[in-house]
Amino acid sequence: MKASRIAAAGAAAGVTVLALSVPAFAHVSVQPEGAAAKGGYAVVDFKVPNERDNASTTKLEVTFPTDHPLASVMPEPMPGWKIDVTKSKLDKPLELHGEKISEAVTKVTWTADGKGIEPGYFEKFPLSIGQLPEDTDQLVFKALQTYSNKEVVRWIEVPQEGQEEPDNPAPVLELSAASEDGHHASSGDEASDAKSAEKASADTAADSTSSSGTDTTARVLGIVGIVVGAAGVAYGVLAGRRRTNA
Repeated sequence: MKASRIAAAGAAAGVTVLALSVPAFAHVSVQPEGAAAKGGYAVVDFKVPNERDNASTTKLEVTFPTDHPLASVMPEPMPGWKIDVTKSKLDKPLELHGEKISEAVTKVTWTADGKGIEPGYFEKFPLSIGQLPEDTDQLVFKALQTYSNKEVVRWIEVPQEGQEEPDNPAPVLELSAASEDGHHASSGDEASDAKSAEKASADTAADSTSSSGTDTTARVLGIVGIVVGAAGVAYGVLAGRRRTNA
């Protein structure tokens, strides 16, 4: 009886902990696909969960930091969503690949033209962004999530180091250190690396095939040698017996 009560109490405690922990993770967040290195380019996903049981998420607005503007922002087409990219004039022009950039993307808006994100589901909203700043460790993106019942959740509170996470934290992209040689991969570099990797794979496969063929030949010759040797021994034994009988 006592064991049953302990088990029941433990289960109830587990459910309570789970219930308390869920809201901490159920917010709009941003994560890179791979690395987001300073000075480079990255593809990032804004993960948007639906937190309501009776409404769908029909709109997402992501505001870009003005203190570290990004000259290049390209969304990926998404079925069921209309995408609007808003650009604004910069107080201080940026220099990108030797060219002066006088405006940058300040907001990207996804609006559902279908069902949106229904209750019990989440969706990822990908963007290609760059050139990432080199003088900061993170980028803060403030986001607004709109539901089909007209409710708007404002994910705009900036998390502070050493403090508890706010109720409505803004998505924060952590930037990794640039490579030691200061080289930042471009799409051309990635294609070249991919071709090199394919060639290396093909060479490895060829070497493996060659080695396999050599091993097979050696094994066949070895077996033939054993058979020939055995035949020779048998012939010698028979010849010896014939001499003895004679």
